[in-house]
Amino acid sequence: MLTPAPPRPAKAARLTPTTQLPTLATLRALPREGRDTLFLLAVIAWVLLPQAARLPLWCSLGAAAVLLWRGWLALNARSLPRKIWLVVLLVLTLAGTYATHGTLIGRDAGVTLLVVLLTLKTLELRARRDAFVIFFLGFFCMLSNFFYSQSLLTAVSMVIGLLGLLTALVNAHMPVGKPPLAQAAKTAGWMALLGAPIMLVLFMLFPRMAPLWGVPSDGMTGRSGLSARMEVGTIATLALDDSVAMRIKFAGKPPPQRDLYFRGPVLSGFDGRQWLPAPDNLQANLQVTGEPVRYEVTLEPTQRPWLFVMEAATQKPVLPGYRSVMSDDLQWLTNQPITELVRYQASSYASFTHGPVQKTLGLQQYVDLPPGFNPRTHQMAADIRRDPRYAQATTDVLVQVAMERLRTGGYTYTLDPGVYGRDTADEFWFDRKEGFCEHIASSFVILMRALDIPARIVTGYQGGEENGVDGFWVVRQSDAHAWAEVWQAGRGWVRVDPTSAVSPGRTGAFQRLAAPRSAIGQAFGNFSPTLSAQLRATWEAINNNWNQWVLNYTQGKQLKLLKDIGFDTPSWQDLSTLLIGVIVLASAAGGGWALWDRAQHDPWLRLLGRARKRLAQAGIESTAATSPRQLARQVLQKYGDPGQPLHDWLMQLEMQRYASQGTQAASRGQASSQRQRIAQLQQQFSRLHWPA
Repeated sequence: MLTPAPPRPAKAARLTPTTQLPTLATLRALPREGRDTLFLLAVIAWVLLPQAARLPLWCSLGAAAVLLWRGWLALNARSLPRKIWLVVLLVLTLAGTYATHGTLIGRDAGVTLLVVLLTLKTLELRARRDAFVIFFLGFFCMLSNFFYSQSLLTAVSMVIGLLGLLTALVNAHMPVGKPPLAQAAKTAGWMALLGAPIMLVLFMLFPRMAPLWGVPSDGMTGRSGLSARMEVGTIATLALDDSVAMRIKFAGKPPPQRDLYFRGPVLSGFDGRQWLPAPDNLQANLQVTGEPVRYEVTLEPTQRPWLFVMEAATQKPVLPGYRSVMSDDLQWLTNQPITELVRYQASSYASFTHGPVQKTLGLQQYVDLPPGFNPRTHQMAADIRRDPRYAQATTDVLVQVAMERLRTGGYTYTLDPGVYGRDTADEFWFDRKEGFCEHIASSFVILMRALDIPARIVTGYQGGEENGVDGFWVVRQSDAHAWAEVWQAGRGWVRVDPTSAVSPGRTGAFQRLAAPRSAIGQAFGNFSPTLSAQLRATWEAINNNWNQWVLNYTQGKQLKLLKDIGFDTPSWQDLSTLLIGVIVLASAAGGGWALWDRAQHDPWLRLLGRARKRLAQAGIESTAATSPRQLARQVLQKYGDPGQPLHDWLMQLEMQRYASQGTQAASRGQASSQRQRIAQLQQQFSRLHWPA
């Protein structure tokens, strides 16, 4: 592919550097070395592009600058930089990597170094050996993309990168001259196609043995969805994130949207600004009634040890490889963070009660408020208590008083309520009168506590939407929600969603506030809203199938496959045995196909080829155009009478081919006679005396 770089040309012969973008004619006129180098640089850029957002800014800009510099050198036939400059750049990048990551070891630091080494290696691309190093560094960089994302889009882009690298590799082995890249791409495509069955077998049967199998992670990095604490403004940020949080497949008819509350962290500690989780010394005392709702959840990575289930689940979610436990506040927790896509089955009851039914000392923490905050809200609570109508009112009545104020007091539901000050509840109740679910829930709970009613905040997800293509219920990050629980004597903790009083559509018909769309997205949506929604649903259904059948193909599914095949108690040893058996059978099939393919070739030509090979060893060279008669003449001229038997055999070989060619297809009997004659010549060939 690449020939040694030319020596520094004389000034008179040097090409004039170009500062403009090369035209198609310029690219076609390039010598093979320049063309192949530019193609390889384009493939490297494609492989590294998905990493740009995750790499340090200096690394992304440096890699782009080096690739552009190398492309300029190839385009203008300039000499490569001296090695001293490469050493200087390498030292600087090593220092930058250590300064950024604090180490040279680990996933993020390793990927940064890999990108640096790949791009710097292009600056010493002088021989085929250097090209091979770049090819395999490119393969490693391609795989490193899956450290961060295993989405379908990433997989498709890396398949394109794989075909590009294979094309460059094939092109490097092609003969001298300037063969078209399309020819190398065709060969690379066939190679990938022939390797696909092997890849599929390895994917299906190669044992997945933790912790060797999987994608490494650097702990608690990445987007985490809901937080373990709530400060006014955090969930509003999530509401602008339209990515998928989880997908649910209901066993039967989905429950009404108003009942779709997926419970997350429960927040009961309040410092005046933040809501935090606090130890719960009250027993769960969960009691359920009615029929359970059975479903399967496909949860995206959260980097948190939380399992989201519908309220309320009495049994452990079925999640292989994890141990789960329910806390006293009904949140399901795992023994380790969810760092990869997981799928689990659960059953929930829409009708339930939980918590103590009689007042206990443990409820005191749920009425505590920090002194000095929200004085007007405290005054409003005192005014309600002094009202003769509510002097002896029950908790349920006081809750309805607050809900009625939300319904009729001119409060609005918005994603952009502005920045709240120190007394968030006072501002919501009396000044702004607008906010997101976190503002509403926080202000409501503060009012309840000021009324001496135990109350707390529950966060999670509410609602979702059904994908009409695959039937899965999709819950997004924009479905993140906060609601309240108040304690009532004789009932325990009771869910109250104050947001439903301000915006009934948020929890009923479920009208989600949409994040601002880009100009292109808005124009497309205005042009055909139905088509836009259908395309989105189709793409998400394709992504869901990728998640279900590829990313979530676990050892459990492998063992289930073996059980379906006929193994009674399958294990990973059975997987290994089956994989070895398939490999042996595939090898035998490949060998059989090679023998069959060889048999399909003309036996006469094969016999002539064997004769040419033996004669070449004796010093008689020939080409594909040399006939048996010409070979016989050369044998007789070189060896005289000792070569007469070989001369006669070669003449018989020629006569067998050409003497009866006009009548060869006269009958099947003649065809059989031809095969017999070939067999006789093969026997004679093995008995001939060949000259040394």
